[in-house]
Amino acid sequence: MGVLEGKTAFVTGGTGGIGSAICERFEREGADVIAADLTENGGSGTFHRYDVTDENGVIDTFKELESKWAKLDILVNAAGIEIEETIENTTLEQWNRIFAINVTGMFLTSKYALPLLREAGKVSPAGASVINFGSYDGYIADPGLAAYCATKGAVHALTRAMACDHGPEGIRVNAICPGYVDTPMLQSFFEGDGSGGDGGDIETLQQAVRDVHPMRTYGKPADIANLVNWLASDEARYAAGQLWVIDGGLSAQVQQMKL
Repeated sequence: MGVLEGKTAFVTGGTGGIGSAICERFEREGADVIAADLTENGGSGTFHRYDVTDENGVIDTFKELESKWAKLDILVNAAGIEIEETIENTTLEQWNRIFAINVTGMFLTSKYALPLLREAGKVSPAGASVINFGSYDGYIADPGLAAYCATKGAVHALTRAMACDHGPEGIRVNAICPGYVDTPMLQSFFEGDGSGGDGGDIETLQQAVRDVHPMRTYGKPADIANLVNWLASDEARYAAGQLWVIDGGLSAQVQQMKL
């Protein structure tokens, strides 16, 4: 019997690199999972086409869920994009788009999920669990990711506020803050100017990134899914309002002094 047996879970970005791993782990642990995303990939969970920026679509989705589920135990806000630019080279359209997906999408999904989350808070031993996706880039910054860093800082602040506001309703809210994880987004970063590679050899760039980590590797989606799974479980009943950095020790060191 899995640790999430009998629980319901809604995962935005559920067909992406990390989102797909989360859905797979949740299903393995016995949860009833909806993978909410723009495109289907044939992965785990029941696919539901979902645009986090479309308020009417979000409202309709949760109305539909209310007719299917009596409660929502787990909400994972994993949908997100990255823009590799300084603020000088970021257009207003790009700025608005990344905030619409990374921040406003999280706001809309959480807002309209609240009635179902409250129901879980009434009956589940550890309440409902909301897990937002921040980033270690919300603490420190990679060059050329200005707008992305700004969105993740906003996610961190909103996570704390949500935890304070909705903790009394039995809703635990936390944020996962990954570092480098082997996903299509990371591969896109290697290929872009933001990596400092300017079209250089991808293998060389990948190894350089591994080497700056104390663990000499970067993460896999399953590493992130493991932490998400714990936060979603009843074992994490006392975990709330925290930003859980999982980055192989990258942000623990002073980069310029590393030998």
